[in-house]
Amino acid sequence: MKKVLALSLCAAIALTGCGGAGSAGTTAADEKKNGTEVKKLVLSTYGLSEDISEEEVYKPFEDQYNCKIVTETGSTNERYTKLSANAESTIDVIELSQAMTAKGIEEGLFEPLDLSKIENSQYLIKAAKTMADAGQGAAYTINSIGIMYDPEAVGFEIKSFDDLWKAELEGSVAIPDITTTFGPAMVYMASDYKGVDVTSDKGAAAFEALEELKPNLVKTYAKSSDLINMFTSGEIKAAIVGDFGVPTIKEASPDLVYVTPDVTYANFNTISITKNCKDKELAYAYINYRLSKELQSKTTKALNEAPTNNQVEVSEEDSANMTYGEAAESAKVLDYSFVNPILSDWIDQWNRIINN
Repeated sequence: MKKVLALSLCAAIALTGCGGAGSAGTTAADEKKNGTEVKKLVLSTYGLSEDISEEEVYKPFEDQYNCKIVTETGSTNERYTKLSANAESTIDVIELSQAMTAKGIEEGLFEPLDLSKIENSQYLIKAAKTMADAGQGAAYTINSIGIMYDPEAVGFEIKSFDDLWKAELEGSVAIPDITTTFGPAMVYMASDYKGVDVTSDKGAAAFEALEELKPNLVKTYAKSSDLINMFTSGEIKAAIVGDFGVPTIKEASPDLVYVTPDVTYANFNTISITKNCKDKELAYAYINYRLSKELQSKTTKALNEAPTNNQVEVSEEDSANMTYGEAAESAKVLDYSFVNPILSDWIDQWNRIINN
């Protein structure tokens, strides 16, 4: 839903005699501020916590740059499909998952980023800087996976992803499905379990490891919230979980323990500039602002977004379920320029082995 509210056309004509709404949902009033023209930036975003985003993120930027941010919201797939299907799209900047950003780059939907125009890119954590240098978008937040388990039911301390293959966990583990955000990370993890670089054999060793893991699996899941009933019913003892889902699950089952192994697997949300962007200077300003220490210090608390700016300091309490500090610096980053072309083959193998 767009955040710019439409004025009543009839009232506008009756009271002012002026024209109606401007382009992309803005009104004539929106396009003028203190007698000067207001620039517009069309942002495609997730639409989560819209009121907070409006107050903490958009309004300060609008005030500083004398502009109006018009948001178009929806899921990653919905928004990506809308952009890719419309050659005349009015979207200027888009926030997507790392995987979809890589796909958009392959399909030529985005402007190659000039990092010299993004001053705050120099402060990105190592993995995010590597991605940006490789032209894979500007990462504004990071999340990763860990292991959530019931210590009483498991009977031993889980420390690493390799522990999930232990015979003691037979019939008691859940992992994200291959088609979810962290599905491909399961292939990377399984390949590491075998001691093989996944890019060297395109996942062959990984699927051998996943077949070995199958006796321990109860099911795969699509949403982290699905795990709540599995844990509370005793259906599972352990699960691979994205850190963003931990607070909700622990609220339902406070006795569960969440552990992030020394080396985990990261996922970034990124911002890209579209090929059709009408005001690239303003788009670059927005990305630089989104990566700033000042804003990320706020969004860490207000939106529970783990920072990618290495100058941001987060308390131990606030970062308990975040990919932050050493966890962020040591996290493995999936190469979606490698994953995307073979993902359909991975899905087929996964369905034959895991979902059969």
